[in-house]
Amino acid sequence: MNSPGQDYDSLFEAIKGLGTWWHHLDSTWIVKTTKTAVEVRDTLKGHIDSNDELLVVVLTGEGARAGLNDRGSKWLRDNL
Repeated sequence: MNSPGQDYDSLFEAIKGLGTWWHHLDSTWIVKTTKTAVEVRDTLKGHIDSNDELLVVVLTGEGARAGLNDRGSKWLRDNL
């Protein structure tokens, strides 16, 4: 049995249901969606426990990366 705050299956499924997603970094997800940041937060907040934190931001403009494998770099290039 998972400890409180450690069962993320429903959260992960909710994130995947938002649109095209990328989960290359441990606890970081990037989702390409037509929903607003508030809509995404409202969709996901019911899937986290009181000891979890959730930050939803809109990614726009310039970005830079280092050390990502080819698959991760391609996803970012194709979707951002």
